Amino acid sequence: MVKQKTIQNEVSLVGVGLHTGKEVKMTFKPAPENNGYTFVRVDLEGSPIIEADANYVVNTQRGTNLEKLGVKIQTSEHVLAAFVGCDIDNVIIELDASEPPIMDGSSKFFVEAIERAGIVTQEAERKVYVVKEVISYTDEATGSEILVMPSDDYQVTTMVDFGTKVLGTQNATLKTMGDFKTEIADARTFSFLHELETLLDGGLIKGGDLNNAIVYVDKEISEKTMTNLKKAFGKEEIAVKPNGILDNLTLHYPNEAARHKLLDVIGDLALIGTRIQGKVIANKPGHFVNTQFAKKLSKIIKIEQRNQVPTYDLNKEPLMDIHEIMRLLPHRPPFLFVDRIIEMSDAHVVGMKNVTMNETFFVGHFPGAPVMPGVIIVEAMAQTGGILILSSVPDPENYLTFFMKIDNVKFKQKVLPGDTLIFKCDLISPIRRGICHMQANAYANGKLVAEAELMAQISKKQ
Repeated sequence: MVKQKTIQNEVSLVGVGLHTGKEVKMTFKPAPENNGYTFVRVDLEGSPIIEADANYVVNTQRGTNLEKLGVKIQTSEHVLAAFVGCDIDNVIIELDASEPPIMDGSSKFFVEAIERAGIVTQEAERKVYVVKEVISYTDEATGSEILVMPSDDYQVTTMVDFGTKVLGTQNATLKTMGDFKTEIADARTFSFLHELETLLDGGLIKGGDLNNAIVYVDKEISEKTMTNLKKAFGKEEIAVKPNGILDNLTLHYPNEAARHKLLDVIGDLALIGTRIQGKVIANKPGHFVNTQFAKKLSKIIKIEQRNQVPTYDLNKEPLMDIHEIMRLLPHRPPFLFVDRIIEMSDAHVVGMKNVTMNETFFVGHFPGAPVMPGVIIVEAMAQTGGILILSSVPDPENYLTFFMKIDNVKFKQKVLPGDTLIFKCDLISPIRRGICHMQANAYANGKLVAEAELMAQISKKQ
């Protein structure tokens, strides 16, 4: 398995936001395992954090814009693409404004900053979603479509067609992320003249100049537009090259527009929060269709992860048998619902119970149709978690465990006599002052049968 990575040292860049026109300082900092990509607005009180999460996307006009509790991050895609392209899993991105610097309109300068900072490998394994079937999203209004299919690697192909002669139809493909730096990172953002006029009139491109955006001239430039362009870009003269773009820029590639759209796809799909092993094909991609697809895929991944049933060798000698369990837990039959502890660490515990017809609750629940009560399943999960918390004190025999809170309880399947229940409890936060907050799942017959968020506290016997 591939290990997670972060940067070795912090590194800063200074530039201007494309749409805000404000100077901004951006600092990349090393982040702990499983942090992912997080933005921090150091210019605001409390330095609020905005995770790079597709569910925080609120606007995709001229960029992918995030908002959490009223705090905004604009045009996040170029920075996020750089981290994916550089194989970084965890990083903290500090900003003293709402928008990262546009630099030259690509990811090139961000990649160079990451290389200056250095890359270190962490201990935790990288989480990767392996695509097993085709998943797609189509924007009926525009005809844009994006899909992912099974593949041995993360690959991306983009096909762009804006119906204009000056740009034509372009394709770009990235067969391996290892080629991102040399093939995609320096592909710059672009705009059509008719879009630029609207943006200039709306005051939405205050930080733009001819060095950070390719402008395709898809219509005749009027004198008024030419005057506005000169003023906006601070140029005495502006002309159109034979290839249909404004001067002062030379294309890095004939298909630079398609390559930049590919860069955008990588940045937008970083909002899924999990690496993908699959081939992405995007036809006429844009930030809206990209982020809608990211939301869809993120939801699918979370459902699959939640329903994924862990496997354990029940024939192996248990970590704790019933006698060792009773030395820890104060519970006794008929209210002891854990038979074995299969594994345990500082942050999780796995227990097991064989459900038999001899259980006392089957007498009344229900006569002739025995079903294990949901409250007993929750109690069994709590007892399993209780073993984890009691293992944190040197004298567990002097403590009792008490429920404090139960949230988000869901029952998925019936549990019947003859079933073997597996309980897995993972700490949501470290144990403090004898309080244990955990996510508990119960499995039987290869299925998730119940889940709950539990909080309990141990207290010394009086």
